[in-house]
Amino acid sequence: MPQGSSRTDGPIRCKAFASGVKAPIQAVVVIVIPALLGVALTWNPLRLLGVAVAVILGSAFFSCLSMTIAGIVLTRDRLMGIGQAITMRLFFGSNALYPVALMPGWLQAVSTANPLSYQVDALRGLLLGTPHHLALDYAVLLLAAAAGITAASSLLGRLAR
Repeated sequence: MPQGSSRTDGPIRCKAFASGVKAPIQAVVVIVIPALLGVALTWNPLRLLGVAVAVILGSAFFSCLSMTIAGIVLTRDRLMGIGQAITMRLFFGSNALYPVALMPGWLQAVSTANPLSYQVDALRGLLLGTPHHLALDYAVLLLAAAAGITAASSLLGRLAR
């Protein structure tokens, strides 16, 4: 076993990877629907590759967030309730629906700490050409995915018992 890893790291990485594999399929749907509705999107292959990377990293984070919650609460009912409560707050506390500048101060702070805001910023910048901060967006998404994998790995033993 490589130094610094444990038996629980493998399954968590696999789950995060599986979520990352589903993510491009979801990204295709997210790209095709606006295209069918007449939204002007970029079809630059490098930008589409960037979209795939952002979606994979975001999906890995959210998948591991669910596994972390499961490792803490240990029952499916609690997982579903708490998971939905957290996920919906992350969605509404991001810049997915409205600009950060229009948010009250406390919600701006939540949005700034929210990985979904960085994913949305990257996707808008890559697909629509809006102003973006790709280096920061990818750095936050990479750190969030790594933190999610670490947290979920540390709790997997509880789930296995």
